[in-house]
Amino acid sequence: MDFSKIRDIIVSAANDAGIEKYEIYCTTEENIEAETLKHEISSISSGMTGGVGFRCIVDGHMGYASTNSLDADELASLVTRAADNARVIENDDEVFIFEGSESYAKTTAGEPTVTDAATLKECALKLQEKLYGYSEAVIDGTQSAAISFVSEIYLYNSYGLELTNKVGMSGSYASAVISVDGEKQSGFEFALGTDGEGVDALPAKAVDGAIEKIGAGFVESGKYDIVLSGKQMRTILSAYSSVFSAKNAQMGLSLLAGKEGEKIASDIVTITDDPMREGCPVQTAFDGEGVAAYKKNVVENGVLNTLLYDLKTAKKAGKTTTANGQRGGYASQVHIAPYNFSISAGENTLDELFAAVGNGIYITELKGLHAGADPVTGDFSIESAGFKIEDGKKAGAVKTFTIAGNFFTLLKSITMVADKVEWGIPGGFTVFGSPAVLVEGISVAGK
Repeated sequence: MDFSKIRDIIVSAANDAGIEKYEIYCTTEENIEAETLKHEISSISSGMTGGVGFRCIVDGHMGYASTNSLDADELASLVTRAADNARVIENDDEVFIFEGSESYAKTTAGEPTVTDAATLKECALKLQEKLYGYSEAVIDGTQSAAISFVSEIYLYNSYGLELTNKVGMSGSYASAVISVDGEKQSGFEFALGTDGEGVDALPAKAVDGAIEKIGAGFVESGKYDIVLSGKQMRTILSAYSSVFSAKNAQMGLSLLAGKEGEKIASDIVTITDDPMREGCPVQTAFDGEGVAAYKKNVVENGVLNTLLYDLKTAKKAGKTTTANGQRGGYASQVHIAPYNFSISAGENTLDELFAAVGNGIYITELKGLHAGADPVTGDFSIESAGFKIEDGKKAGAVKTFTIAGNFFTLLKSITMVADKVEWGIPGGFTVFGSPAVLVEGISVAGK
């Protein structure tokens, strides 16, 4: 995509229409995925997508228009369509085209390239053979895959601000299905890249994770001290991440409204938002409004330092934007979202968390979390599975119990934090992470 040519066509049309404040936002993406079933490649998919978004301020209102066509007439028509859309908007919120930050950090992820289809096929097949070869318990339904994508963003506005960012990621996963004495279980593991120790370890981790759930028993109802695995605590953080949005707070959809500067979590809880986390392949130096993005502690030692703001919500609150006005694509409006959003690591090993619990439950699965979690009230009731903790050690598997509580209470009930953050799979520029945490006094409905 020739960004300079697109820019020149749209700028000329905006000048002809007498529009003074506007922004051009272009995205492109190339992706390839190879997937297996049984012992063969079941599918190879690839695609290239992209388009152009235009927004402008007319009579104090923001209008949007977008297209995936690069035809000159179609690009020029974006100006008229966006202006017409602005004229029918009745919302009186102040809107902005950003003039630009003083400086922008440099990302450290390097120049991304799409991994070729042959390499992805080889990786997926290798994982599949390792899955079947690892244990006789592995049965059909087991799958593996390798994926790769590269995405590029271009932003230009009427103040002359011009920004570009190119990101990419390759990754692999192993999904094992096993059967032991007629009982079936599954295990799933993902790693960045298509080779190396992390990828080589996927089959063993997926199969072992499935096997250790065989023969799971039940737990009695009651209150328990629990250890939430890093994977599951990050899932909870994801489900409730919207409570940190200033827009939701201003709309009355977050109990954190008016809580900045107040204690909302245990002293040992720090939650960081970092757009350029080292090791993350999808870093960005600017948000969807062109504001320089930066690392910040949203919660520090239990205190809510800040909500997440874009330009509009920051103006409403008399604050400075936190550069969290993201765009989901060229056709998307600005919305508030975190970047690498995680509970910071503590100083204790997972085994030390088990020892501190003594007798309790280690939760490794949460099922239907988004259906069982209410981000407005913070309440949750979630079907779970995991392992007993007996005499300070991980013991037998347990299943089909429900944990109930409240997210804000949970944050205050964390008494230990493990020393390793487990990161999820990026979704756009957002990635969630967490170490395992020890939470006191969680209600469990078992047998």
